Amino acid sequence: MSHAPLSRRRWLQLAAGTTLLGAGLAATPEVRLFAQQLQDFIEGPPVPDIKPQRIAAHVWMIYARDGFPTPENRGVMANIVFVVTSAGVVVLDSGCSLQHGEMAIRMIRTVTDKPVVAIFNSHYHGDHWLGNHAFVKTFGESLPIYALPHTIEQIKGAEGNSWRSLMERWTNQATMGTKVVAPNQPVQHGQTYTFGDVTLRMHHYGKAHTPSDLCVEVVQDRFTYVGDIAMENRIANIDDGSFPGTLKYYEALQQAAGDQIWWPGHGRGSKTLLRDYGTFLRGIWEPCVEAVKKQIPLERAKDMVLQDPRVAARAAAMAGFASNIGKYTSLAYLEAEQALF
Repeated sequence: MSHAPLSRRRWLQLAAGTTLLGAGLAATPEVRLFAQQLQDFIEGPPVPDIKPQRIAAHVWMIYARDGFPTPENRGVMANIVFVVTSAGVVVLDSGCSLQHGEMAIRMIRTVTDKPVVAIFNSHYHGDHWLGNHAFVKTFGESLPIYALPHTIEQIKGAEGNSWRSLMERWTNQATMGTKVVAPNQPVQHGQTYTFGDVTLRMHHYGKAHTPSDLCVEVVQDRFTYVGDIAMENRIANIDDGSFPGTLKYYEALQQAAGDQIWWPGHGRGSKTLLRDYGTFLRGIWEPCVEAVKKQIPLERAKDMVLQDPRVAARAAAMAGFASNIGKYTSLAYLEAEQALF
């Protein structure tokens, strides 16, 4: 007796069904393993091609138009930046999924036939490293993937599978099939790596967007990829970070690297990116510090932030502003309380 092949939808139904067989059975390691194997077996749809854009002499970008993951964009919310050197291609953040990384590989091949020889992950939020899977799948498990030690620790720990699951949920399973592939090469602040005719310098100046944000300077191009410590026109997640820490990071980075093109993981870069986004952050942080000093309650502090001209100037056009400004004002207020008391 023959059976028709199971559709992706039916596989999903079977996988989901294994968790509904009863508390005793669903809790067994065998059932959990079966469900995980099904999930690994099924892959989401491919990500449509996005033509690479050259943004510096050696540097190209695969641009993410959207700032947040949805089923429609299949999770594509962060830029993938790559550096073409005489020794091969170096990728600065690999994307949000297996499918995003596979698209990036297709697009890199439209620019050069050189292989990818290294990846640098800026931090542990999954939209910047879940694409590691695609590159290892294509270029081998020995592919060097660099990150700060704390980032490696977080991806190997709870953050890795958490981000994988979140991305699947946010995209209605479009990123299924993506595996957690953690960086395998720890880096330190100040280290340099030379790939043929290009030198990359590592920068890290403490807690900013997260406790372990790596910025990568392409020395010959006076270009620095800053990950998520600054954004062009999107309000940044700072749940794991620090307002004053970010501002101190900007000062230290600018002093060390000098005049640069600063390029973010979300949006487009410029020579004024750190100044522009820093102005916005100060518009949140400084009113909260003032409110805490004067014992003004949080609700009134939020009004002070919204009325600050540095914030008001960005309110109409900044992606995610309305849904996030209250939360991040609360975080700034709490951090100000901790700093002052």
